[in-house]
Amino acid sequence: MKDVELKARFEERARVIKAMAHPSRLFIVEELAKKERCVRELTEMIGSDVSTVSKHLSVLREAGIVIDEKRGLQVYYSLKMPCILNFFGCVDSVLEAKADSCQRAAK
Repeated sequence: MKDVELKARFEERARVIKAMAHPSRLFIVEELAKKERCVRELTEMIGSDVSTVSKHLSVLREAGIVIDEKRGLQVYYSLKMPCILNFFGCVDSVLEAKADSCQRAAK
């Protein structure tokens, strides 16, 4: 693979990871893994205003993580790529290993 292609691939990976780099967006992804939701539902769950939640959803949509579907006056969102949850599992494993290491060091 050429250096230019490799660099572009890493930049695209970073773009997807950056899209999730906010607690509210991580929450949204986890909730959409359970079932599709409209903006109003997510707004109530997060406790933010509609424009903030809509912006978070826009970032996730542009990264290719979620998709939207307009139904009447509501827009419903769902996970486009449920495999993103595998990444969460990996992150949780890192956090658990870090916690175990800190506990062993404290003894």
